[in-house]
Amino acid sequence: MGDPNAKEAVLLIHGFGANTSHWRFNQPVLAELLPTYAIDLLGFGRSDQPRARLKDEPTADDSVHYGFDLWGQQVADFCDAVVQRPVLLVGNSIGGVVALRAAQLLGERCSGVVLIDCAQRLMDDKQLAKQPAWMAWIRPLLKTMVRQRWLSTALFRNAARPGVIRSVLKQAYPSGANIDEPLVELLFQPTQRDGAPEAFRGFINLFDDYLAPQLMEELNLPVDLIWGKQDPWEPIAEAERWEQTLSCVRSLAVIEKAGHCPHDEAPDQVNPVLQRLIKTKTAQQAT
Repeated sequence: MGDPNAKEAVLLIHGFGANTSHWRFNQPVLAELLPTYAIDLLGFGRSDQPRARLKDEPTADDSVHYGFDLWGQQVADFCDAVVQRPVLLVGNSIGGVVALRAAQLLGERCSGVVLIDCAQRLMDDKQLAKQPAWMAWIRPLLKTMVRQRWLSTALFRNAARPGVIRSVLKQAYPSGANIDEPLVELLFQPTQRDGAPEAFRGFINLFDDYLAPQLMEELNLPVDLIWGKQDPWEPIAEAERWEQTLSCVRSLAVIEKAGHCPHDEAPDQVNPVLQRLIKTKTAQQAT
């Protein structure tokens, strides 16, 4: 196991609908180098699932506004209370945006960020120029509809079925590797909790929140990218653009046959990249 007295640690941040168990093939390996933590973002996994409050809805003691400020602060608080040392943040999908926001909040307490197929959030209002022209016409109706709790709950319950989860995984994992019953189960079980539809409602109503490039432009920390070349949802062309145009981006490792979650689909290829990044940082600290 990693040295418990190490000067640095690693924190793994899952993507939408996932949880700490999604790092099943990575956390044990990385823990041999450094203390390695994983966290369930609020609303997911085994974390609390409070009622969703949209920006223009009245505040209530039992509700939260799901978004990157909330999750970023949760990660920063966890690092302060539990990790208590400089931390390398590793995030997949929306977990990447959370990692970037948390890195801002942590400042010098964060030593770097690794983004694995970071969410590009194409439905955000700021991305409208990249959408087809007809999208501008239907967005007002779309926004009105997804606000309705009865509809968001119905959509969630329809999606939260083992067969649907397996179908989505076949898109996300184009090689088909590691789509097994434990994976379906670890994604399915948290959806059966009473509050599970609330985080879904909060997330699908995030039409105006942080974008990864916006956060990286303000970041004075090294950022490394790991990307599945066959990602059906987050085009690798955008990752390549980030590498070329954002000064904080230090490297891009492409996993040839993997999709949106290469850390779980191809851990034999992703783990060595993460190990190398950790060893490089450790060596730099020692000099």
